[in-house]
Amino acid sequence: MNWLELLNNLENGIVRAATQDENGQWHANVEVKKGILEAFKNGANIEFPGGFVDKDNLAPRGFSAQDNVRMVPGGSSVRRGAHVASGTIIMPPAYVNIGAYVGAGTMVDSNVLVGSCAQIGENVHLSAAVQIGGVLEPIGASPVVVEDDAFIGAGCVLVEGVVIKKGAVLAPGVRLSATIPVYDCVNERVLDKGEAIPENAIVIPGSRPSSSEWGKAQGLSMSCALIVKYRDEQSDASLELEDILR
Repeated sequence: MNWLELLNNLENGIVRAATQDENGQWHANVEVKKGILEAFKNGANIEFPGGFVDKDNLAPRGFSAQDNVRMVPGGSSVRRGAHVASGTIIMPPAYVNIGAYVGAGTMVDSNVLVGSCAQIGENVHLSAAVQIGGVLEPIGASPVVVEDDAFIGAGCVLVEGVVIKKGAVLAPGVRLSATIPVYDCVNERVLDKGEAIPENAIVIPGSRPSSSEWGKAQGLSMSCALIVKYRDEQSDASLELEDILR
């Protein structure tokens, strides 16, 4: 398909920038990412109202009442080629970049960034100031994925293709990347590099002593994340999303 058809199919959710295999593993859709880069190549910079300059073929999306997407006034933008499903709420200011997928019933709170090609599931809560990293290059790099029913606390930063499995909860301020270790204090293990945050895990920010002798002498510590429990009825009740908001 050409880049114009691709952008339309991305917006409609017909194709996605990453797909999940039968084993639950996520993989970048290289052809989709190539098509997005082709769209950039074929666009020309123009001035948009308000003093903005961007590619003429990647203008921000608009929504109607029939879309059942509530984008509250105040500076939010959804770029061309991003999918935003029915029942989504976008609070200002927030930004959803090209190639991203946002599932039905998800809350995108104020100052949230959903980066290029990021995959956000259904009934996810992205709290204020959450940063979901994007990835267009390198072409084969997988984007950040947040699966259904996950709750991402305020100020969390997710980058470098991390995957958050269904129902997981990240406390405010958790930072996850390919190099930040995650300690499962329940099962007494360290997650393998690149391993997804497990389903229903509750994760808090943590720190660990520096591994070098000089660092230890200076009292230095390094960032990590801690799985302190897995969801139960009590935690589910405290995280229940309000249908009335949707």
